[in-house]
Amino acid sequence: MRKSIVALVGRPNVGKSTLFNRLVGERLAVVDDIPGTTRDRLITEVEWNGISFNLVDTGGIESYQRQQDTSPLAQDSSDFISEIRTQYEIAITEADVVVLMTDVSSGVTSTDIDIANLLRRSRKRPTKQNRLPILLAVNKCDNQSRFMDTHEFHELGISDLYPIAALHGLGIGELLDAIVTNLPSSTLFTEDDTITIAIVGRPNVGKSSLLNKLIGQERVIVSPVAGTTRDAIDTKLKYYENEITLIDTAGIRRRGKIVPGVEKYSVLRALKAIERAEVVMLLIDATEPFTAQDAHIAGMIIDKSRSVIVVVNKWDKIPKDTYTIDEYSTLVRTTLQFLDYVPVIFISALTGKRVNTVLPLALQVHTERHLRASTSEINRVVASAVRQHSPPSKNGKRLRIFYATQVSTAPPIILLHINDKNLVHFSYTRYLENKIRETFKFSGTPIRLTYRERSE
Repeated sequence: MRKSIVALVGRPNVGKSTLFNRLVGERLAVVDDIPGTTRDRLITEVEWNGISFNLVDTGGIESYQRQQDTSPLAQDSSDFISEIRTQYEIAITEADVVVLMTDVSSGVTSTDIDIANLLRRSRKRPTKQNRLPILLAVNKCDNQSRFMDTHEFHELGISDLYPIAALHGLGIGELLDAIVTNLPSSTLFTEDDTITIAIVGRPNVGKSSLLNKLIGQERVIVSPVAGTTRDAIDTKLKYYENEITLIDTAGIRRRGKIVPGVEKYSVLRALKAIERAEVVMLLIDATEPFTAQDAHIAGMIIDKSRSVIVVVNKWDKIPKDTYTIDEYSTLVRTTLQFLDYVPVIFISALTGKRVNTVLPLALQVHTERHLRASTSEINRVVASAVRQHSPPSKNGKRLRIFYATQVSTAPPIILLHINDKNLVHFSYTRYLENKIRETFKFSGTPIRLTYRERSE
């Protein structure tokens, strides 16, 4: 299931990050009066009236008008149009709804007009819905006088106009109503019935090279220049009796390392690929120091409850002895502490060494993701865990687990019927999860333990 994507676009300093924080309900985006504070993509899930979608905060693009002097920094409007077209055509391709944000205190600017013209000319998308919904949010309407000044924004040619004050929360409900009304229903369903496997990781770790080895042909461009892959590229193949869709994605850079232009939106495409996939291959470059960004990408995978395998690439370039693999495996698991249940495999996409083990391992993890354990076996494991280590207590009252059952797969969700939710501690939940994994493995797959009181 893929959630719809709503993109906030507009010139700098119109309040996009303030609106983003207001819709999300917490201060995630950095807000500052200095234009250009938002330098990369922020994406998070928002729910309104029972409908959830992914909200994307984007950095603003500023028009550099030709100055009276002949400074080499000066740009004419044609340069601006070229830059804006590159970024916003990608945003339009990926988003299901676009919110163009403007500032009533500044009035309609030439930059607003340029962006609106590009959005309106690009509304038709035959591969998705017929027309991309574009909503116009006029910000900083915090009094009646400014509310009346919004009429001039109709010259942008966008009929759906919503006066708001993001800082004070005025008009936000009406804007959210319009957003969810325009969300396409088609995104509530999976795209096909194949096993979808995404290949993700930092730039230049060998994702495209691995894909080419797996399919045996040059399906995508392979280049040593980081960031060559801009799109998430789908490749369908049949592996024995399994129909598989492989998704190669652009590298995900660390915040602050994403340069303006196409690369910014390649992150959005990579995140969409993670959400589309059931199994994700997280590629790591063995020749480079293990980074916090690897853990950050892993965290995004787990946040989406996707199954994962860690693929350490370029292993042919590492001097090895008897203990090298064990030492590097320990390093991986130490850094990715919450991924201790995830398989780690060492390959060389360049030479093809051990590449033949990648798909079988991914398919095994996919099978584990759909495993359903019997209620009797689950209860036997939980009862044994309770006997070995008593549940926590509070104020003389001890947690009691009456019985457990698996209520869902992909990912596995195990429901435990208990006496009091207030007695549950995260450390005991982790203990029970580890005990369950000792029997059922669920290799590479996150497990969700949920609790229900007997009275419920």
